[in-house]
Amino acid sequence: MTLSGKVAIVTGGVHGIGRAIAETFAKAGAHVVVADIEMDDAPGIQFVRADAGSARDIAAVVEAAATISGRIDVLCNNAAWLGPGHAALEAADEEWERCFQVSLLGTQRYTAAVLPYMQRQAGGSIINIASVQGLVGGRNSAAYTSIKHAIVGFTRSAAYDYGLQNIRVNAICPGAITTRISPKAGDELHQRQISKTFLGRTGQPHEVAAAALFLASDAASYITGAAIPVDGGWTAM
Repeated sequence: MTLSGKVAIVTGGVHGIGRAIAETFAKAGAHVVVADIEMDDAPGIQFVRADAGSARDIAAVVEAAATISGRIDVLCNNAAWLGPGHAALEAADEEWERCFQVSLLGTQRYTAAVLPYMQRQAGGSIINIASVQGLVGGRNSAAYTSIKHAIVGFTRSAAYDYGLQNIRVNAICPGAITTRISPKAGDELHQRQISKTFLGRTGQPHEVAAAALFLASDAASYITGAAIPVDGGWTAM
C-alpha cells in the first residue's frame, strides 16, 4: 500500500503507537507532520511542538501541513491524555477536563481544521485512535473509558456527515499494546491483559500502524464509520 505524495498529520506521534504510525506513513511515501508536546527527529517526518488541548497550536500544525502542497490527505488523531485513572467516585474534575480537552475536543478541533482542505480536494481519510475501552469497560478509568466511547461516536457521526464528499472517517481500537508506559512483563496487569486475548500476548505498535496505513490508503476506499479492534481478540470474548 502506498501513500505516495499524500500529506498526513499524526498527533501524539513522538512515542508508541503514534510514532509507529508516523514512521509507517513516511515509509509508504507520505509527507508526515507529527504534532506532539515533545520534539524528536526522524527521516521524512516534520515535527511541530503542539498541545492537542490548544486550539492555537492545532491551527499552527494544520497550517504547517498545508504549506507542503496545499493538501491534507490524512489525519490521524492519536493524541490522548492518560492520567493515573480513577473510578467514577474518585475521578476529579481536573482528570475529566484534561481528558476531554486533549482526547475528545482535540480530535474535534483537528478534524474541523482539516475538513475544509479535504472538502476542496474531494477526499481524505481521518483515523481516530480510540481503544478497546471505547467498545467495552475498563476498571479505574471512568474518564478515559467515557472519552474513548465518545471518540467512537464522534467517528460515526463525522463519517455520516462527510461521506458524500468522499471523506472517510474511521476509528482504530487498540487493545493491550506494548509501549513505554505498559505494565512490565509478569506484573498482575500484564498477565490480566494477556488473559483477555485469543493470541496470548500483547500487541506491538507496528501492528496498529499497519491498520492505520490500510485505512489511510486507497485500498480502504469503501470503509468508513468503522471502529476496528486491533486487540488480539479482546473484544470478541
